[in-house]
Amino acid sequence: MSTPDADGLLAEQLLRLTRRLHRSQKRQLESADIAITPAQSRLLRTVAHFESPPRMADLADRLEVVPRAVTSLVDGLEAGGCVRRVPDPTNRRVIRIEITDTGRTTLRALRDARRAAAEDILAPLTADQREVFGGLLSTLVDGPGPRC
Repeated sequence: MSTPDADGLLAEQLLRLTRRLHRSQKRQLESADIAITPAQSRLLRTVAHFESPPRMADLADRLEVVPRAVTSLVDGLEAGGCVRRVPDPTNRRVIRIEITDTGRTTLRALRDARRAAAEDILAPLTADQREVFGGLLSTLVDGPGPRC
């Protein structure tokens, strides 16, 4: 059974690891000359996962944010050429958000940066340690949610 002190230490270590991973990913993106915020990155990944271009309201629902937040993020991504606003073919009052070729290239660069950052973090581990760590992470990610 774990103790409050041990759980507190684990929580602090997880936070430190997360920060280190984000810093490493940020360095990777900067070296690839990609200027995108974490929120824009999340929105771009979300747009890419829809089968057809989503509406702003669809994005707000999926991201669990207010529509105004999506508008600001889309504005930034559109200025960078990653997405474009397109009229809905069946209802011209509706605007949909479509990923561009630049957006797809940016997504690949984001994936590459995440992989490179993870490799940087995992470099000290042996193959066996990585396998154990991966199993532990899977248990945490896929395990039961909070108990009420």
